[in-house]
Amino acid sequence: MDTARDLYPTSLYANTGYGPSFAVLEIGLEDQVAVVEPDHAFWALVRSDALEAALSGVLIRDFQERQESFRQEMENLRYGLKPSAVYFNPTERCNFNCSYCYLPEAMRRDGKTMTAEELGDALTHLRDYFRETLSGGFKPQLIFHGSEPLLAREAVFAGIERFQNDFIFGIQTNATLLDDEAIAFLKDHEVGIGISLDAPTAEAANLTRKNWHGAGAFDQVVRVIDKLASYSAFNVITTVTQKNVHTLPAMVDFYHERGVRTVMFNPVRCTQAGGLQLKPANDVLSDYFCRALDRAYELYAATGQKLVVANFANILAGIVGPTGRRLMCDISPCGGGRCFFAVSAQGDVFPCSEFIGLEEFRGGNLYREDLPAILKSSPFQRVTERKVEAIVPCRGCAIRHFCGAPCPAEINAVSGTMDAPSPYCQFYEEKVRYAFRVIARGLEEAYLWDGWEEETEETFCWV
Repeated sequence: MDTARDLYPTSLYANTGYGPSFAVLEIGLEDQVAVVEPDHAFWALVRSDALEAALSGVLIRDFQERQESFRQEMENLRYGLKPSAVYFNPTERCNFNCSYCYLPEAMRRDGKTMTAEELGDALTHLRDYFRETLSGGFKPQLIFHGSEPLLAREAVFAGIERFQNDFIFGIQTNATLLDDEAIAFLKDHEVGIGISLDAPTAEAANLTRKNWHGAGAFDQVVRVIDKLASYSAFNVITTVTQKNVHTLPAMVDFYHERGVRTVMFNPVRCTQAGGLQLKPANDVLSDYFCRALDRAYELYAATGQKLVVANFANILAGIVGPTGRRLMCDISPCGGGRCFFAVSAQGDVFPCSEFIGLEEFRGGNLYREDLPAILKSSPFQRVTERKVEAIVPCRGCAIRHFCGAPCPAEINAVSGTMDAPSPYCQFYEEKVRYAFRVIARGLEEAYLWDGWEEETEETFCWV
């Protein structure tokens, strides 16, 4: 007997019967809206006066023609990728005591630092694992991460020299220990360099980024920026807090004047109490973040010099072409434990650096246990099996696959469960609306890094 689906396999109308269900998203333009099919992240920009016609035929046919390709693309991004990057902490210690750090203070003050032998042993384990899992000569990425990795400078540099043919190396540093010799070494070995600066003036920048004696390092960081600005594998992270959110448009000018090409304006993580206390209000953050994007475009239009705000560009790329993402935080499941993982100075393995210091998320130890088994452990599964469809209200959100409800470590710290929306939910929503406005105006290339559509891989440090 024929079923109703056999008799009426498709519908010419949206939101009825067997037709697709679309959500209409206001994007801040009077004459256009975005129409999104949330399950497949299919979308279209539609003139407001043509919405009824689009939902009764044209859009449905377009969706039906492309539905399978969208499904396969999202399925691969969400479940088909394998680990290809490591955030590697060679030391637990840091010479700075930033107010918002996501790592526990006791660890940063008195923690362990790897010897060159210990670091070499760890990299050997990782090299052997990736040789088994990655094919075609693909090199995994290994990012020396913080606390402050240059406190283990001798071990780190020895590891880079020994394993330079096995990994694409990067380092995320507060820049205070980056002298001319270190910069020359990192450049000679083509190591990606990420540093941190939080404001365009010493008075503002040193409020939250300071050493154990309460002194900042603004002048030193600016000197490093001036030396590295022309280096192609260089980026700067600005952690956005209540203290500096109002400086974001000025930061764009500051970076642009110095020739910096890639920055990230990262909202402070609320994993530790210090970060939560400094969290900016979502409406204030959205306002100044969008003003900064406006300013970046103004300067690009006037000079032809592009400043890519990478954490916005990633959202934009995820809409225009999902495989163009370079950061896998804003998709569900996130990249933690799935596309990358973190190794602590003790050799402990976590789904992401954000979980270091949280024992319940330790999957095992690189020196003592089998890495494939660690990546399948219960702590890892808690992260890799987290899906936006299981989160209220995210599962009913039109943009759930453009946002992904990050970050599970932060959400777990704030809400006591990972199955909750982000404390930055409103901000992420506004970023997506801004991205659709960029697309509506045909300005995507002004905001995206060159060659954005070529590959999906973790290439920027995220702290």
